[in-house]
Amino acid sequence: MRTLGEWSAEHDGDFVLVNPFHAPSPVTPLEPSPYLPTTRRFLDPSLISIDDLVASEPVSQEAGQRLAELAMFCRQNHNRDVIDRDGTWLAKREALGLCYDAARHGDEGRWHDFGAFCELEGQGLIDFATWTVLCEQLGGNWRDWPEEYRSPRGEAVDIFRQEHAERVEFYCWVQFVLRDQGAATQQRLRDAGMRIGVMHDLAVGVHPSGADAWSLVDSLARGVSVGAPPDQYNQLGQNWSQPPLRPDALERLGYEPLRDVLRAAFAGAGALRIDHILGLFRLWWVPEGRDASEGTYVSYNHEAMIGALLLEAERAGALVIGEDLGVVSELTREVMAERQVYGTQIMWFEFEDDGTPKRPEHYRRECLASVTTHDLPPTAGFLELRHVDIRNQLGLLTRSVEEERAAEQELVDAYRQQLVDDGLVGENASTEDLVLGLHKRMAASSAKLFGVSLADMAGDRRPINQPGTFREYPNWTLPLADAHGTVLLLDEILGSNIATSVAQSAQRGE
Repeated sequence: MRTLGEWSAEHDGDFVLVNPFHAPSPVTPLEPSPYLPTTRRFLDPSLISIDDLVASEPVSQEAGQRLAELAMFCRQNHNRDVIDRDGTWLAKREALGLCYDAARHGDEGRWHDFGAFCELEGQGLIDFATWTVLCEQLGGNWRDWPEEYRSPRGEAVDIFRQEHAERVEFYCWVQFVLRDQGAATQQRLRDAGMRIGVMHDLAVGVHPSGADAWSLVDSLARGVSVGAPPDQYNQLGQNWSQPPLRPDALERLGYEPLRDVLRAAFAGAGALRIDHILGLFRLWWVPEGRDASEGTYVSYNHEAMIGALLLEAERAGALVIGEDLGVVSELTREVMAERQVYGTQIMWFEFEDDGTPKRPEHYRRECLASVTTHDLPPTAGFLELRHVDIRNQLGLLTRSVEEERAAEQELVDAYRQQLVDDGLVGENASTEDLVLGLHKRMAASSAKLFGVSLADMAGDRRPINQPGTFREYPNWTLPLADAHGTVLLLDEILGSNIATSVAQSAQRGE
């Protein structure tokens, strides 16, 4: 992220928006989606830079040799057609163990800082680390564990924690390293000239068999999951398989579970994007065994929820952006405007009252605008209607593929004509020309924030995620690739002509 952030700063970028950094399960196979984490209060250990860690925690020569072997293994996996999260995590976990051993006998000042971190995070950190070690011993789904381990407050769990105290400490230390490196990254990007720096992303919920579902058992609803009703791009609705927080439990606990999540999300960030901010007002609850279209909305105390959000934002000195796409009530947008929470506008979703593509000057000022999003193909792929082909193959269409293709082609043609009329492309513009033209167009929008997808700078066509699917599509497992499907490393993307061209097209006037 530092490499991308510093490159972006050189091209007048002010922030790097990342997908959620929440922790997945520690046992394989890992859940690939960053939007279905095991916890929203703690971070993904695979994000740790071992090189940076070794620089601050020198290891023995023998350990250094093993770290080099593990690094070589991970580099050999970089050009795979599917991301090998399992192999990479197992290698990194071993590497972290070597660094932890060095840290325990290393700098006393840093070890003291680790102790202070543990005191600050309190029982929540200890519970998460204990759950992680339990997973290593009993498997990744706490609902399959023996009854005496299914509650963090049981006597058996306390005994287990004491018997595995060093391993529990290891996972606490891992979170300390993550928090430390996150703060350093944010400082590096601010020093590079970014006015915001890192923009974190907060997922809607957590995995039903994960750490938060185990430790927050009294706060989460059972027998239902969160989702979304049918819309233009997901005509069957969505079920995200996440147990929602109970409104009555939040009231009873003084919104502590929410405040803990928000405090962690703002750490090391200059801004926070709230995925599906509608969830602070109401959530689409889907009963177990029912289709996503058969759910219902459950309301929350939005004044208290937004109040908690803005209190933590004020403490962090950070900006808040709400992803307010889909079926949005007028109340949601009114409250966001009143409380200075930025909205989100994706070009393909925005229309004037007469049905034509929204003009750039008509975008909301206080919003984060972009051409595309991770739930759609990269811009080149959308222009070539890759999303229609995929949804047809997966049986996600509610009308004929011919009708769907005609409707989407009409939308693409409308944008093409606007680009031609505005003198941004010629009549016979290629897909690549259109991608650059659309970014020039959006760079001139009224929105204060404008984001550019890294996939667009690679020239990729494939969507990273297809909403409404589970394993039917390789969600969150495709590495970035060029127009021909050749896997690219970050340095190759940033050194390419297309990345430079997209960055130039996205330049904004003062």
